[in-house]
Amino acid sequence: MSEPLYRDPTAPLDARVHDLLARMTLPEKVGQLNQRMYGWDAYRRTADGSYALTDALYAETERFGGLGALYGLQRADAWSGVDHGNGPGAEDAAALAELVQRHVVERSRLGIPALFVEEVPHGLMALDGTVLPVNLAVGGTWDPELYERAAAHAAAELRARGGHVALVSALDIARDPRWGRTEECFGEDPHLAARLTEALVRGMQGTGHEYFAADKAPVVLKHFAGQGATVGGRNSAESELGLRELHEIHLPAARAGVRAGAAAVMAAYNEVDGMPCSGNRALLTELLRDDWEFDGLVMADGLAVDRLARITGDKVSAGALALNSGVDLSLWDEGFTHLEEAVERGLVEESVLDAAVARVLRLKFRLGLFDGQRATPPPPTGGGELSKELARAAVTLLDNKGLLPIPATVSRIAVIGPQSATTAHQSGDYTAPQRPGTGSSVLDGLRRLAPPGVDIRHAHGCALTGDDLSGIPDAVAAAAASDVAVLVLGGSSARTPDTEFDANGAALKAVSEMTCGEGVDLADLRLGPAQYRLLDAVVATGTPTAVVLIQGRPHVVPHTAGALLTAWYPGPWGGEAIAEVLLGLAEPTGRLPVSVPRSAAQLPVYYNRKDTEYGGYVDESAEPHHSFGHGLSYTSFAYGTPRITDGAVMVDVTNTGERYGRSVVQVYLRRLITSTWPRTLELCAFQGVGLEPGERRTVVLPLSTGEARTDSAEIRVAESARAALRAVPIVLDMRGVRA
Repeated sequence: MSEPLYRDPTAPLDARVHDLLARMTLPEKVGQLNQRMYGWDAYRRTADGSYALTDALYAETERFGGLGALYGLQRADAWSGVDHGNGPGAEDAAALAELVQRHVVERSRLGIPALFVEEVPHGLMALDGTVLPVNLAVGGTWDPELYERAAAHAAAELRARGGHVALVSALDIARDPRWGRTEECFGEDPHLAARLTEALVRGMQGTGHEYFAADKAPVVLKHFAGQGATVGGRNSAESELGLRELHEIHLPAARAGVRAGAAAVMAAYNEVDGMPCSGNRALLTELLRDDWEFDGLVMADGLAVDRLARITGDKVSAGALALNSGVDLSLWDEGFTHLEEAVERGLVEESVLDAAVARVLRLKFRLGLFDGQRATPPPPTGGGELSKELARAAVTLLDNKGLLPIPATVSRIAVIGPQSATTAHQSGDYTAPQRPGTGSSVLDGLRRLAPPGVDIRHAHGCALTGDDLSGIPDAVAAAAASDVAVLVLGGSSARTPDTEFDANGAALKAVSEMTCGEGVDLADLRLGPAQYRLLDAVVATGTPTAVVLIQGRPHVVPHTAGALLTAWYPGPWGGEAIAEVLLGLAEPTGRLPVSVPRSAAQLPVYYNRKDTEYGGYVDESAEPHHSFGHGLSYTSFAYGTPRITDGAVMVDVTNTGERYGRSVVQVYLRRLITSTWPRTLELCAFQGVGLEPGERRTVVLPLSTGEARTDSAEIRVAESARAALRAVPIVLDMRGVRA
């Protein structure tokens, strides 16, 4: 008997999908749309150090005659309870994946393998995976090419360990920094997020290939759409979004990702115009599939399908609503387990179910999962250096009163603060446990890189949270006895075993020193109270002080010190990257991806607000402390007069200082004649340019007006949004400029 068509690797991909689909029973089809298990429940470590499969996995594969997808086989963190004592590391993860896959294929009548879906929020979230800086730090680099290289490395690590599909936050736009997941956003601007989303897709998936290369991984872009606009910055709350705001701010990154070929998107938790995204047909089908012609997979966020029962009345009809709206693959829900009943009751047409199954199968064929055991690619090397390079590019100098870089003549440096000597709080949420000795703190970096003979002394000062002041006297003594003080403050998203988790892994309440991350939303943007007392006390010594912020959102910090930097969450190796910038061994090249408010009371403060005439507050300025795009250098730059030619902006940039530096040329558009009320400014192009002292270069930036068209606009070229408002505009007829 000849092999069925779907087994023939030379047959057209769609023909293989349709052949397999035609052979499947209704229960088998339903099984392909379910992603029910937590992956860490599928195995257990035995006494001899090997792995055994669990009864839970046997029951799940028996239920549907196989397995559609398995989430988090390699996930390791406080929620899963997986650590180096009981979970798969780099040396045995691929073997565990092969063991599970062999079982799944054997239990499937048609030999259908499972998709192994993993979290890759800032590097692979697994033991021994390379941790990269969080998305907010990536946004601070304004460097899509660098991020593309980092994304490619993460995909190669995932595939080397037997994983297939990468879940990556990319689409959320930071509109309220009180939101705990601000760290997962590329920033507050849709154009910046769109360019970085394109880089993510190119890096992880490659370009222009029907089948994925062995070291490339299909990406699921999270979250679609508008999750960054929830009311009050509260996680999973309602969002009050008009269609224009949705299209202008919250959809461009998703549109860019779809155009770049993203394999999948994840429906967000929030609702849009009263309908949760996982049940929003206007969003998932009419817009995404019909208008944008997206033919990839739509996954629901964890337990989001079951939440629809609040609307429909029960979980059977909740699953039907999600499927009819455009969701193809569930995550941990019960609703999709009842799809056979939903078909039998007429709630779902089997043709709709078939279309979803076909999309799941197509992704499996594109990964080559039916074509024998391809050799697992070797793990990539150089992850730590790449992570540090990304961290270094994100360090942003916000204020400098001549203190930095630290002069070579300095002989005594005090390194102070709750973030100064630890790597535990540098990596953000969704981070796997790290082996002891991984990475470097700011103290480690300064001790290693400072010139020989420099006396480096340390004092902890205080904790990230709370009002314990007992460590401040030691910090004051260290600062007073030094030539320069480096004060490292900030927040933390680190989960601990005593964290109380929701069913989807979000923190139910903050514990220990947590101030950020999923489920950790703030009403205020202040640091822990003891940190302000520490700052005041160290500055009062008169010792020149540089403040470094390691944080997952912009916090409010008074500018009383000699210099202020933010590094966001820079990853395990971020301490050394920060030390390089402090000592002048590297330039501060980062630019703000979000505006920094003066207080939470002024929110919102994003730069691209509507262009209305309004005054400030009586008791406080309405302007941010630092605007979007801001970032200082150790050198200076001069911009020539911009000119427009062939749909592009050209400007001469000269390094007028005495050191190498990188400027980020930012082009902003201000619409003049438009059918709706315009925004004050809109970023429409940017490009970094590195220059030696005295060097001049002409930078060419292609123009794009974005999704909304306008006939006439001003073009302004500057180094930040605030500077753009002062820049001399060029009035341009925008007709003919690409949208």
